[in-house]
Amino acid sequence: MDRGELVGSCQQTPVNGKHYEWQLSNGHQWQPIDNDHVIETHYCQPGAKGITINFIDWQVFIDFDKLQTLTPGLGVQRLSFLPQRQAEDVGWYFRDDQLWREYGSQSSSRASSSVSSAHVERQFTLTPRGTFSFTVGSTGYSLDFSTMTQTNCSTGLCRNVRRRPKFTSNTGSFYATSVSSTQLTDGGHKWEFMGDEGRWTEYKAHVCSFDSAAIEGQYQLNPQGQLHYKTKRHSYTLDFSSMCQVNDRIGTSRAVRRTADSGSQQNNSSGTLPRWQFQDDGGLWKDYSEGSRTSSQDVELRYQQNPSGTMKFTVKRFSYELDFSAMTQMNLSTTTTRAVRRLNQ
Repeated sequence: MDRGELVGSCQQTPVNGKHYEWQLSNGHQWQPIDNDHVIETHYCQPGAKGITINFIDWQVFIDFDKLQTLTPGLGVQRLSFLPQRQAEDVGWYFRDDQLWREYGSQSSSRASSSVSSAHVERQFTLTPRGTFSFTVGSTGYSLDFSTMTQTNCSTGLCRNVRRRPKFTSNTGSFYATSVSSTQLTDGGHKWEFMGDEGRWTEYKAHVCSFDSAAIEGQYQLNPQGQLHYKTKRHSYTLDFSSMCQVNDRIGTSRAVRRTADSGSQQNNSSGTLPRWQFQDDGGLWKDYSEGSRTSSQDVELRYQQNPSGTMKFTVKRFSYELDFSAMTQMNLSTTTTRAVRRLNQ
C-alpha cells in the first residue's frame, strides 16, 4: 500500500460513533488500537510521515505512506465505516518548495490549480494505477497515481503527492492516548503556550491530543485559521492569526508561539539566525538592517510564524510588502519589486 491508500470501507458504524478504526494484527487476528483518534489526527496531516505508538513494554512505528509497521510480522490497517453510497472526504496534496498544499488552493504568488481534491479523487477512483493531466495557468502537469508524484511537463520538475482523509472530530474527550510522537517530512516546528509561572510549555499529545507536529500540520493548511481541542477538564481554541489560546468556558487567554525545532532545516549548526537580504540597485545584496528599521531578526521571526505569508513594514516615507512565498519585496507606492533571499550563516 505504497500509494497512501485509505485501507478499507465497511457499511456499518462502530459503537463509539467514529467513521474509522485503526487496527493491528500479528498475523492471526486484527485488534483495534485504543485511542486511535490521535493516530487519525496525525494521519490526516499531509506533512506527517508516520507515528510511534507506545505500549507497556514495546513500541510500534506506523509508516503512513506505506501503511505498514517497522515491526516484522505486525500489520496495520485503517477501516472506514461509512453509510450507504457515502464517500470519505479526502484531500490530495503536493509538496511545493516549503509546504504541503492541497490541490485547488491558492497562495499569494501562485495561480490556483484547475483541479480540486475532488477532481483528483474521481480520477484516482477510475484509474488508481494510472495518470491524470491538468494545467495551472499555462503550465501542464501529470500526476502519476502509481508513484504518487506530480511532474511539470515543461521543466520535468517532480514533486511528491499524498492522499489523506479530512479530519473530523466526534470522539469527545482527547486526554487519554497511547501515542507519543510523530515524524514529519522535515525538521518541523515547536508549538508552545505560555504556561504558569511565565514558562513556555510545549503542546503534548498525551494532554490535549495535539502535539507540535499535529498543530503544525493544521497551521500549514490554514495559517489564519483556528484549532479546537479538549483536555480532561476544559476545551480550548488555538487562534493562529492572533497566536493565542483561549479557554472556551472561562475565556482565559494565553500567548502561543511557533519556533523552528532543533532538527529543522531552518536552523544551522552555529545556532545563529539566518540573514535576510534584498537586491538593491545594481544587483547588490543588502541586509535588512542597513538603513532600515526592519532587521533580519524581525523578518526571521515573522517568517517562522508563517513561511507562506507576507510582512509589511515602513522605511522613511515608503511602505513595503515582503512576500515569503515569492521571496520578493514590493514598494506599495511604486510597485517596484526586488528579489529577497534568506542565508544561513
